[in-house]
Amino acid sequence: MTRAVDVERVAGLLREVAAAEILPRFRNLTAGQIREKQPGQLVTEADIEAERVLTLRLAEILPEAACVGEEAVAANPALLTLLEQPGAVWVIDPVDGTSNFAQGLSRFAVILALVIDGVTRIGWIYDPVSGRMTIAEQGNGAWESGQRLSVLPGGPLDTLTGSVKRSARLAGRVAKVGRKGSAAHDYLDLVTGILHFAHFHRLMPWDHAAGVLIHAEAGGYGRLIDGHPYRPRLDHGGLLLAPDQDCWSSLRALLVG
Repeated sequence: MTRAVDVERVAGLLREVAAAEILPRFRNLTAGQIREKQPGQLVTEADIEAERVLTLRLAEILPEAACVGEEAVAANPALLTLLEQPGAVWVIDPVDGTSNFAQGLSRFAVILALVIDGVTRIGWIYDPVSGRMTIAEQGNGAWESGQRLSVLPGGPLDTLTGSVKRSARLAGRVAKVGRKGSAAHDYLDLVTGILHFAHFHRLMPWDHAAGVLIHAEAGGYGRLIDGHPYRPRLDHGGLLLAPDQDCWSSLRALLVG
């Protein structure tokens, strides 16, 4: 049985690692500290060092848990199978929005999830630039700075604002769509009154495990585009998040044609 985790201790760790490994490199990266790990996918020294330190420090907090980090998986894709097995797994995105970070844009964040027996139990999203720490525990709501978070209420399609990469099907049917390069910030916008909905195609677990839980705990409705519940694992089926089931169904009808 996995022991209880002190969510504030983990939050403090995220702050410490961001202060030591991420913020000092923000807008200070040299060309040699940025590379393409795959075509169109950047990695920086900040990603690598932040994940390395988080992996070591999280093992002190929960020694029985495995770690699945974005950069570790890039080196060893077989690590993803840990999310299909029983037990506890930390899922780490050391710098979500790496392209923004590398360009000196502030829309990036650290994402961490604790997955137990294939289900996300706790999620953290930390924005190092603003200092915002958003946390959700399964069944206990989503919180930021002592304030409980809630999604925006639903409404007619033409009043909704969302984050979508391929938006042609929604053009003229919703109020506004766009994407700004950070899944973490999309999730923060979904629970702080900025976005009504978001649609994602590429479902890497470190991008979404924490955010889906935070959105659900803030009262939102999210499902894979085929209607199945989201699970924290590699999936290419598409994910849609909305204020409620009615909005979700209306948006899905537009997206799938």
